[in-house]
Amino acid sequence: MKTRSLILLLFILKMSGAISLYAQNKVWTINDCIQYALEKNIQVQKAQVSNGISEINLTYAKSAWYPSLSGSARENLAWSNQQNTTSGATVFKGTDGTNLSVNSGMTVYNGNRIRNAVKKSETDYESDKYNTEVIKENVSLNVLNAYLQVLYSDEQIKNSNDQITSTLEQLNLAGERLKLGQIANSDYLQVKSQLAKEKQTLAVAQSQLAINTITLMQLMEIPEVNDFQIEHPNLDSLINQKRIPDPKDIYQISLGFKPEVKIAELNKKSSQISVDLAKASLFPNISMNAGLATSYSSSKIGSTFGNQLTNNGSPTIGFTASIPIYLNRQVRTNVAIARKNTNNAELDELNIKNQLRKSIEQACQDVISSQIEFEASTEAYKAVKESFDVAAEKYFQGLMNSVDFLIQKTNFISAESTFLQSKYKLIFSYKVLDFYTGQPLSFSNNK
Repeated sequence: MKTRSLILLLFILKMSGAISLYAQNKVWTINDCIQYALEKNIQVQKAQVSNGISEINLTYAKSAWYPSLSGSARENLAWSNQQNTTSGATVFKGTDGTNLSVNSGMTVYNGNRIRNAVKKSETDYESDKYNTEVIKENVSLNVLNAYLQVLYSDEQIKNSNDQITSTLEQLNLAGERLKLGQIANSDYLQVKSQLAKEKQTLAVAQSQLAINTITLMQLMEIPEVNDFQIEHPNLDSLINQKRIPDPKDIYQISLGFKPEVKIAELNKKSSQISVDLAKASLFPNISMNAGLATSYSSSKIGSTFGNQLTNNGSPTIGFTASIPIYLNRQVRTNVAIARKNTNNAELDELNIKNQLRKSIEQACQDVISSQIEFEASTEAYKAVKESFDVAAEKYFQGLMNSVDFLIQKTNFISAESTFLQSKYKLIFSYKVLDFYTGQPLSFSNNK
């Protein structure tokens, strides 16, 4: 038994280790990250629970169509002085009695209150489902942004490493020239100072990568691990697609599927139904009820329990009409408030659509501006790189001093950083525009 338990324990530990190793070695794509975040996000889960409650409320509202049914049973024990008919003696004697009844009732007419209550519950249920979609969209956008920030930081580190490698070569060359007396010590120290700055820039980039990675993992609800890796897709096809987005066309597309618009429309519909529900109290409420009652008493000598229940059966059927006459303006006040709530819902719908239109207009302008910035930064980067390559050649040939060369290198590093920022800003602006046209948040070209 001990041997079998030990083997089982070792197997479990081995499988746990294998699972942990798999989790660490997994390379996460953007689709993996978004899907995992949607499964683990607490707000998404709470929205799904709320949706389940709305579904229960809908089922409950529909049940009002069916008749109710209830039953009751009562057992009575009583004692009294009773005279024996034969001997004439008085005896303190107990009797028992049983009462059984079954009752049923249903609404015949109540001003369409049940029908409207069901319609309102159906509308609220649909609204809750779209609310879940709104939260999912927000989570997906946040994960996409965090994912791009990790890619951006990683590329910054690569550029910093390349710059340090280049500066190390320049420092070695400056050291040799210093020994030969070809340059002054100040020139050597300039290059050495540049190397220190670039190492500091690298440290900042590495720190930012760690922060951005933790941000992404937290959005995904993943505990921090040391070997979290994401896929580095080829983004060339996403760069500078030269789009000319039309805000009006994109807005019309968004109106057809954006969940926040659907929620506003459904909330308006729900408020309109609430007006009809309030009006229902102005109409009579007619209900039907039916019942069956019977009883048994031990005081009836010579009659069995079964016979008494059969003979004492008393069926009933009836109708009840409740007619409102004067309710201190309670109903009319409720109707007036419901109408005002409808006005608010209409304004909310208009506001949501206006906000969507403004967001789309901003997204379109961001695309246009980002494309212009990217083109400008690309041209500037190419020009500065050519100038830097010439300066590097002159420096290695001893035709340029360290001060002038480092000025060229600083300009190159600045242009490279601006180019990198404009690249990822452009990619994100494209993805936001895709988001408003209903396209998936992936790194495929959804042009």
